[in-house]
Amino acid sequence: MTTDTPRPSHIDTSKAHPARIYDWLLGGKDNYLVDEAVGEKLPPEARDAARQNRQFMHRAAAWAAAQGIDQFLDIGTGIPTEPNLHQIVQQLTPAAKVVYTDNDPIVLRHAQALLISRPEGKTDYIEADVRQPDAILERARGVLDFDRPITLSLIALMHFIPDEQDAHGIVRNLVATLPSGSCLVLSHAASDLYPELAERVTAEYAKGGIRLGFRTRSEVARFFDGLELVDPGLVTAPEWFTTPPAPAPEGSGIYAAVARIP
Repeated sequence: MTTDTPRPSHIDTSKAHPARIYDWLLGGKDNYLVDEAVGEKLPPEARDAARQNRQFMHRAAAWAAAQGIDQFLDIGTGIPTEPNLHQIVQQLTPAAKVVYTDNDPIVLRHAQALLISRPEGKTDYIEADVRQPDAILERARGVLDFDRPITLSLIALMHFIPDEQDAHGIVRNLVATLPSGSCLVLSHAASDLYPELAERVTAEYAKGGIRLGFRTRSEVARFFDGLELVDPGLVTAPEWFTTPPAPAPEGSGIYAAVARIP
């Protein structure tokens, strides 16, 4: 079952957007010259990071579904690249419900791909910004039951929210709405693993009008305060896995973790 696709708002092609740059890094075609211009100036490791993020999402979502969680709130969805989150979880739990959220209207244009749910399940799409949590939660409550466990997915999103916009408070408030047994899936660019690369990436995004707030391991760990980290804890994206086979070892500038809400 799916919901009706809302009308997309105006797409500003004069400014680069994180979702479209991410699409370019993954080899997608749903981006514009302004996004490509930023992507081409990024080091090759940025493409590796995008791939690692995506693969971590697949493993973490599958883990959550295997734990019996059948509700997912994915904020910062990005342009659909199959398999999407609902395809991963509905393979294990056909009746799973997934609410996607992003603030780029171009994502909404591709919402049809996001909304093709299995008949037993349901998907929905919200055009909103993570800095508008009340709007997201109000709409999500129309699909998800907040009295039962929910997986909150924040993949490569919070490093676009600088400290002065209270990134940690946003996550804390979102988590506070979730019942016991829910979980938080989060990946985040590191400022301390490869500092020179981090500075270069930050500078190139800034030239495109996009502010980044990469963080240290301890700063990323704060997003999980009060939660119960799932093994292997807070590690780099390729290091996070729960069942064999293990991903191939490789360097990564991305921290990743999954935590249960007690």
